Amino acid sequence: MEADHYENLPIASVMLPKPLRVPIGVIYQVARTAADIVEEGDWSAAERHTRLADFRAGLDAVANGVKAPVHPLMFGKLAGVVAQHKLPLAPFYDLVAALDQEIDTTRFADRPALLEYCRRSAHPVGQLMLHLFDAATPANLADSDTICTALHLINFWQNIAIDLKNGRIYLPQSSLKRFHVTEAHMASGVTDDAWRRLMAYEVAYARTMLVRGAPLALRMPGRARLVLCGIVHGGLRILERIEQAGYDVFRHRPALDGFDWFVVTARALAMWLSRRVGVRATSIEGNA
Repeated sequence: MEADHYENLPIASVMLPKPLRVPIGVIYQVARTAADIVEEGDWSAAERHTRLADFRAGLDAVANGVKAPVHPLMFGKLAGVVAQHKLPLAPFYDLVAALDQEIDTTRFADRPALLEYCRRSAHPVGQLMLHLFDAATPANLADSDTICTALHLINFWQNIAIDLKNGRIYLPQSSLKRFHVTEAHMASGVTDDAWRRLMAYEVAYARTMLVRGAPLALRMPGRARLVLCGIVHGGLRILERIEQAGYDVFRHRPALDGFDWFVVTARALAMWLSRRVGVRATSIEGNA
């Protein structure tokens, strides 16, 4: 699980209604605690699986209305939030399942396998936010899932070099084969035509997903609409940065600087005020 997958939750909460800031903080704490089991410490894989099983028992306790055997204070707070806002527990179980998978899985055979991982690791937070806003309609959930998967993919493409050093490759093995890119190719940081074709395809795929789910932002109430507009355009800007670097994510990790944030803010405000997505699935590089 990427560390910054949850870091934006407390930051974004500042822009959200005060009554939701505490529940969002509790969701963040639960998600972060579970992720730390996989990311932190020097435990063996077996020990991490055991700790996640204990964490799952904590969720079971919330479901059954009893005191959790681990992290009782945290799960006690979660039980209160779940009861008050009628939150489903399935997204939390999905997060734990994704973390369990991450302990042992360092490669994905094809895109369906990667998207199934994203379903469990990326979708839950968006789903929970919609439930907090009492906006979990089928259409909103579908668009949220699409946005969350797109953002997860963007995060993967942004961090290819970092993940590679940690022994992980999120690019589907079938895509590597299709574009004639090998792991040795990646380890050497080669950015030839084959690599650029591969990354151009993956960038276009993520952009198309993000734009397809973007109408959700325009259906959200109040300041949440602006927050989500900013999230959408932040993701799109990272994709532009990847393109501007010639897809060389090995030597230039795409990141947003002050000017980029100005661009993202301007585009988010334009989307918010016009109530139109105003973005095509094709590249908008060079229009800043």
